[in-house]
Amino acid sequence: MTEDPFVAHRSLLFTVAYEMLGSAADAEDVLQETWLRWAAVDRSQVGDPRAYLVRAVTRQALNRIRTLARRREDYVGEWLPEPLLTHPDVADDVELAESVSIAMLTVLETLRPVERAVFVLHEVFGIPHNEVAEAVGKTPDAVRQIARRARNHVSARQPRVRVSPTEHKAVMGRFVAALHTGRIQDLLEIMAPDVILIADGGGLSAAAQAPVHGAELVARLLTGTERAEADTTLVWVNGAPAIRIESDGGGRAAVSLRIENGRITRIYATSNPQKLTRLHEPTALTR
Repeated sequence: MTEDPFVAHRSLLFTVAYEMLGSAADAEDVLQETWLRWAAVDRSQVGDPRAYLVRAVTRQALNRIRTLARRREDYVGEWLPEPLLTHPDVADDVELAESVSIAMLTVLETLRPVERAVFVLHEVFGIPHNEVAEAVGKTPDAVRQIARRARNHVSARQPRVRVSPTEHKAVMGRFVAALHTGRIQDLLEIMAPDVILIADGGGLSAAAQAPVHGAELVARLLTGTERAEADTTLVWVNGAPAIRIESDGGGRAAVSLRIENGRITRIYATSNPQKLTRLHEPTALTR
């Protein structure tokens, strides 16, 4: 029996929705809505099921973004994408790993909804402009302009030099060691002077309400954080090495880094318990 196209492409569809929304829970809702529509469609009229499903997911995600925008206006403190435990082999696909990184998803949040959809579909998944145009309800020429604008926007906010998983893991290891020693100097040696810490507690856990700028302030904040009875584990989150911090067997925080020239330039710390539900079973992400 032939596998249903929705099932066959589910990981791809989830990845598209997640990259557009930054939330696994919302991505799953989008997939559920897409499945209901797929179940009712006349399959004989669908020439390319994969393209049809990607278009359907994109449209549902765009609808969901409008709802999320209203919800995030009332969000307490900084908002970060929901971290996902992933298999190490996600890093083998460099383009995919970069596109799902917490750093990239944070940048994508600064795009307009249609810009984000165009960037994700064309730049990440390589979908032709004419097919993207069908998904977002624009002309191919308009999509080309949007793609160029979105690409320039993202390029201006992302490091130009990619960091290998090996280097990323090495810096992360030094960062974990510095946290354990609690010595400010150890942290200062691996952080850029203009490092920024962004914490997301969602009003449900203790977290800085605004970004913390500068190595001295960040180091003092990190060394002042309670470390007793916390289990720090190096894991793969969103295709890159990260830290999972647990206390009493429950999720407590996930920490991801952006690294440039061997030093940490951004620290993303998520402690909102509602966003820590996907840190124990790997989520399949694919292109």
